[in-house]
Amino acid sequence: MQYSKELQKELELLSNNLIADAQKLEFNHDSARDKIDDLKKVIHYHDWKYYVDASAVIKDYDYDLLFKQLKQLENKFPDLLIPDSPTQRVARTLTSDFPNVAHSVPMLSLENSYDENDLNDFDKRVKELTGNSEIVYCVEPKFDGSSIAIIYENDILVRAATRGDGVSGDEITTNAKRMRTVPLSTKFSAYGIQKVELRGEVVINKNTFSKINEKREEEGLQILQNPRNSAAGALRVKDSDEIVKRGLEAFIYHMAYAVDANDNSLLGKQLNAHFENIEILGKLGFKIPGTEKKLCKSVPEILAFISEWENKRDEYPYEIDGIVIKVNDIGLQQQCGSTSHHPRWAIAFKFKAREVETELLSVNYQVGRTGAITPVAKVVPVYIGGVTVSSISLHNEDYIAEKDIQISDTVVVQRAGDVIPYIDRVVLDKRKSGAVKFIFRNDCPVCHKEIYKPEGEAIYRCINVDCPAQAEERLIHFVSKDAMDIDGIGRETVIELIKKGLLKSIPQLYDLKYEKILLLPGWQEKSVAKLKNGITASKTQPLWRLLNGLGIRHVGTQTAKDLVKNISNIKDLFSFDEEKLTSIEGIGPTVALSVTKFFHNPANQEMLKTLENLEVNTKNVIQAAASNKLNNKTFLFTGSLNRFNNRDEAKEMVENNGGKLISSVSKNLNYLVVGENAGSKLDKAKTISSIEIIDEEAFLKMIED
Repeated sequence: MQYSKELQKELELLSNNLIADAQKLEFNHDSARDKIDDLKKVIHYHDWKYYVDASAVIKDYDYDLLFKQLKQLENKFPDLLIPDSPTQRVARTLTSDFPNVAHSVPMLSLENSYDENDLNDFDKRVKELTGNSEIVYCVEPKFDGSSIAIIYENDILVRAATRGDGVSGDEITTNAKRMRTVPLSTKFSAYGIQKVELRGEVVINKNTFSKINEKREEEGLQILQNPRNSAAGALRVKDSDEIVKRGLEAFIYHMAYAVDANDNSLLGKQLNAHFENIEILGKLGFKIPGTEKKLCKSVPEILAFISEWENKRDEYPYEIDGIVIKVNDIGLQQQCGSTSHHPRWAIAFKFKAREVETELLSVNYQVGRTGAITPVAKVVPVYIGGVTVSSISLHNEDYIAEKDIQISDTVVVQRAGDVIPYIDRVVLDKRKSGAVKFIFRNDCPVCHKEIYKPEGEAIYRCINVDCPAQAEERLIHFVSKDAMDIDGIGRETVIELIKKGLLKSIPQLYDLKYEKILLLPGWQEKSVAKLKNGITASKTQPLWRLLNGLGIRHVGTQTAKDLVKNISNIKDLFSFDEEKLTSIEGIGPTVALSVTKFFHNPANQEMLKTLENLEVNTKNVIQAAASNKLNNKTFLFTGSLNRFNNRDEAKEMVENNGGKLISSVSKNLNYLVVGENAGSKLDKAKTISSIEIIDEEAFLKMIED
């Protein structure tokens, strides 16, 4: 909604009249309809004024008074309640699931650039692809938040989703409705748009973030690390109140899909310029890059804009980590096209890493689920790129030696991509006379058992399978989505149960004392029942999930699936040697050695026997292929698939019909199945004459025939 000065004055006058008359509740149906329309108008206006324009013109008390009256009228006349009412935005909702939904068009990543040469190459490539020597670019800040896709139909918000894998994401409509910067309805129809999918970035204002952390600290809650992670985490919380608590806002920066009532695309036609499209969205009430964006006709102009923003990014209210450069003309964008990874008409210029000096106080150690021991530097806390850093991974002994890092050194800390902190260098001129040279410890920091460094590797490992630190990480992995996928338990629950002495090992997970868990703070009968049901259900998971869940080094999902094809019971692996394992397709010497070490270990054998006694599935239930229509032919999928809900569905169809999947283009590949926006795999396949390139329809026809 565009609010002219005249309209703003009119709505503010209407607000005053409604406030003065707020106690009157004697309405018939017709007068209630008029009153509700007026209340909706002014509440939408005040939401826009406060959350988008950032200049409130009404007291909180008066706003609450108007809101309360609207709610009372809608309760009294429920047939007058419609989806775009402000009352439908703020009702607290507990979401039990986030179904996966497909985007109208893929949400591709952006190609990154770091210097002038990259931009010159990009500019040259765009001009070659379009045959146009004069390109106008829209340049705008690259918000450091969490991507979101929002669909409106017939002027009403109908769906919102996370980016996910770019092809599909988790539906978060309920949570999106809690963001005041996302209109529940707006007049797309005024521009002939019947359906539109918008792209945006969900962020948290820096000042809001600071206030949130101050409050959390007062309440004894864990401090949030940075605005970006906090925004991403809140998007998928089941309690939508968290959206409001964290002050999430959405900047809309792209119109990805827009059609009229006859399903004709409007992009590249009536809507033919990115800059103007974003301005339209601003008029419709969305928070957009307004004065922050600019049209540029040359690389020098773009570089000047980048320099300006790099110098003032710390003053900007939101975290930004670069500048996005887009071809402004939508028709030219369409000529440029896209790869399977990124659009060829846009590029992101990333700002230089932020850096700051601090003092290294000490070195602690972390132990991972595979026994990997990682040295961690403890430094004098420093604020860098929106995050307070006090711990930094030193990776391994060689890394420390290469950088000549010593205790009490002054070090320069950077954040890679403004995300991961690392020590870039030591300031040797400031080295103290009492600096202590680092010596890697010779035992596990947790269980104090022997450690070793495998030949050819840089990382020391603890060899004690009963090490408590490994047990914790191993359990966290075991219950995870990629492993046993146990509903009702995650990282925090595992850590809590371990701390309370109720959980120590994987077998103990299947022998939990639920009556004791019920006595813990925050646990209720419903949550305990969910935990119990999730654990019980996991006993029947397919064998590859158990194998993956054991946390064996170098064994992931695909390797686990390759292994179980060759056994009838997990105990068969007790007798497999390296030679037998390497004879299995997809298993190399490194994996074979790791698997042999694990399954020849008596303690691990005993653990698996215990799991079997606890009725956890240890057998491979081999399902016969539905048909042999694909007869051991090899397949690989590339690009965005439209005939399947997801890539896994297509892969299962191959396996269920006797085919095999491979991971890369080679002479071993029989069929490359190509979806939309296929990239390098397609290019490579064209150079190998034995590969047959087919589309989704041809693939399905192979099965149906």
